[in-house]
Amino acid sequence: MPVPPAAAATALPVTWAPRRNRVVLYALCAVMVVLFSVLAVVLPESWQFNDRAMMVGSGLLFAAVGVMLARPQVVADEAGLTVVNFVRSRRLSWAEVVRVNFRAGDPWVVLDLADGTALAAVGIQPGGGREQAIAAARALRDLVEQRGTGGQRP
Repeated sequence: MPVPPAAAATALPVTWAPRRNRVVLYALCAVMVVLFSVLAVVLPESWQFNDRAMMVGSGLLFAAVGVMLARPQVVADEAGLTVVNFVRSRRLSWAEVVRVNFRAGDPWVVLDLADGTALAAVGIQPGGGREQAIAAARALRDLVEQRGTGGQRP
């Protein structure tokens, strides 16, 4: 029996992340580490140990950047949202989120916060499919409307 959309939106916790991007980035990271490690081994003998170590280190550095780019996600639970972006994470209560914005052409969802600032929620982006991103943004908007106070103070 299908679950009504409103009921499905309230089933928490919910995690949104660009899964296709993650798969591609993790695969690319593995390829980079293997490729640079193999290059370090097959380099001519004129290359010294330091050169070889730098090749492996370069592969690990590129992989670290890829892992950082694969981090973004948005997690909704009973207490609020956890927004994980490329470098930083931020925990928000439902009352702190006033509005969820995802306009045509936006690279990701932007959250308007009660303190007047905005926060990018990179975990919901069209990179994994425009329709999926729109559905995720709508589900997040519905959760904010159900659980938040819309930034209004009592």
